[in-house]
Amino acid sequence: MWEHVRVAGWLVLVLCVILDDGQAVAELQEQVMVPVEDYALYDQVVTSKFLTNPTRLVLIDRLTVSRLYPDQDIPTTIGLFDEHDLFDRRLPPDLVRDFVYKNRQPFRLSAHFKFGVRYRFVAPEGIEEPEVALALPAAWPLVGLTQDLSLLGRLVFSRVAYTLRLDQALVYVEQHRPDGTGAGFLIWLQRQATTWSINDTEVLWSIRASEGASGSQ
Repeated sequence: MWEHVRVAGWLVLVLCVILDDGQAVAELQEQVMVPVEDYALYDQVVTSKFLTNPTRLVLIDRLTVSRLYPDQDIPTTIGLFDEHDLFDRRLPPDLVRDFVYKNRQPFRLSAHFKFGVRYRFVAPEGIEEPEVALALPAAWPLVGLTQDLSLLGRLVFSRVAYTLRLDQALVYVEQHRPDGTGAGFLIWLQRQATTWSINDTEVLWSIRASEGASGSQ
């Protein structure tokens, strides 16, 4: 019994030290949150590839993914890029390395999207997060919102990777449509001056109606 009390005491002490160190807590939060500068590229991808005129609501997975294929059970590796000849192996090596490094684990997305359409975060369990839904303007009722508006579907993002010169970027995006179809896209972007644009896109897998995922894996 006393051994359990002693262990519990040490745990409380460690927790107090961590909570008292504001800098350590801030650094820990920074490690698990997607950097603000990445959202400009997310916005560019969503606007260019997915939004249509009727779109009024987008669901976004709260956490980023560390895989490229639905049945991939380990984080993405450099070997996976070579194995599938992604972009015919034209990607700069430092861009691939940065993608693999940044997508070793999930990161948490925040409400920094500015692609001009209302969006709502979805928890890993598929439940819409109420605190994000409440961030919508009060003029838009929450009850029945997803049924009343034209729904793009659910988007899932990876972290954004960059070349050392910060002139090229790479991001993976999944789209899961309300009808059960979907696809996974690896998107290669290029920067000219201060403007990012999509250079090329590779469809890694797709799901058609009443079918399973198909692709290059």
